[in-house]
Amino acid sequence: MMIKQPGRIIPVLLSGGAGTRLWPLSRETYPKQLLSLLGEKTLLQQAALRVKNSALFGNLMVVANAEHRFAIADQLRSAGIVDPTMILEPFGRNTAAAIAVAALVASENDPDAIILAMPVDHWVKNAGAFRAAVETGSAAARDGKLTLFGIKPTMPATGFGYIRIGRQLGAAAGSNEVSGFVEKPSQELAEKLLGAGDYAWNSGIFLMPVRVLLGELQKLAPDVLTACRAALAGATRDLDFLRLEEKAFEACPSISIDYAVMEKTDHAAVVPADFGWSDVGSWSALWEVGDKDDDGNVVIGDVVMEDANGCYVRGEGPLVAALGIQDLVVTATPDVVLVTTKGRDQDVSKLVGRLKANGHRAATQTQRVHRPWGYYQSIHAGDRFQVKRITVNPGAKLSLQKHFHRAEHWVVVNGTAIVTRDDEEILLRENESIFVPLGCMHRLENPGKVPLNLIEVQSGPYLGEDDIVRIEDVYHRV
Repeated sequence: MMIKQPGRIIPVLLSGGAGTRLWPLSRETYPKQLLSLLGEKTLLQQAALRVKNSALFGNLMVVANAEHRFAIADQLRSAGIVDPTMILEPFGRNTAAAIAVAALVASENDPDAIILAMPVDHWVKNAGAFRAAVETGSAAARDGKLTLFGIKPTMPATGFGYIRIGRQLGAAAGSNEVSGFVEKPSQELAEKLLGAGDYAWNSGIFLMPVRVLLGELQKLAPDVLTACRAALAGATRDLDFLRLEEKAFEACPSISIDYAVMEKTDHAAVVPADFGWSDVGSWSALWEVGDKDDDGNVVIGDVVMEDANGCYVRGEGPLVAALGIQDLVVTATPDVVLVTTKGRDQDVSKLVGRLKANGHRAATQTQRVHRPWGYYQSIHAGDRFQVKRITVNPGAKLSLQKHFHRAEHWVVVNGTAIVTRDDEEILLRENESIFVPLGCMHRLENPGKVPLNLIEVQSGPYLGEDDIVRIEDVYHRV
């Protein structure tokens, strides 16, 4: 339940993207907003911390893909974010639906609320300048304007939309009228827009009074609003999450808030801003904002380079050795190596599309599979056996379950485990092991203060993840 906080802006994190252009690091099951791409904190955590502990902002709201709910909740807890309102989409329907749902929830508590809708997979260098820009835009929002933030362009980028900045608004200093929008332009047009001097990149960040927004949605995109109202009316509580009703939400058109409202409304305003923004939508964008060596290379992870210039090289698995290369992107994960030129990295999603069409697991899934209790990673698989590493977070436990086709042997590497095995409860310490026979009801729990790491050896005729019968689960999975 949201607590009414008069005068405060409600920050809304939009976390529905898959980030396929940063494949293979970002994948559908664990997209870029959950990754530490720039600094120790993930993009999600950085976005949340930008609006934390400020008199300007109220309690946080998150609209997210249901598949990522536990990872998002865990990362927010780790960042010290307390009691966010978390709304789960059964599938993506673009930004109009996500923002409409957030506005409806905010309006139930306060019809005069203002929301700040932010994609969580963007990067902001200067959090102080960001908050100052929001404070500037709040005057326009309180005057009934649907306010965007326009970023001063530094190059003729073709991957962003542009906003034409009109005359200054008299009632809201620092805000301007919107004279027009330009979708992602050609290179030639982008150069003209840069030269014109009155265009800004569209950051995709919006500051909106919900009363005005809902009125404009009713007028300009009524099918979006109707579907979102129905999805909220049928929503159910799932632990700390509000889960939208699937059938009603499925009827919602997939359309951006830009197309649905902003390019048609008479209430748009723009705040020209410069807070060090990037959508980090490609490997070359990460190169642009990354820390470079004397040869213009961004080098991360286990990498050795010789005679290389202007490259982005990242080693997240095997050692990457590069010799005599220029303007390349090389990213190695435990299961995939990507090599492309910086000029073609916008097309990485085409490779992902081909892999999806061929049913390749790597298109959407990482080798490390995240679960609400921690994660597991396959180490080796053969005929009738598989070896995994399992990490269980402090205080977490797996479901009480059984398998019809496999037995399991667990060896504790470090930490402490409580193992339920039928009617037994056994405490295992480092270097101790246990056998779980086929058909045995069992559960693994970490009672300690540090992560529990163990090696699991599975054996049997079928080792698929769907051979799980859950008897009891604290995370309400089926």
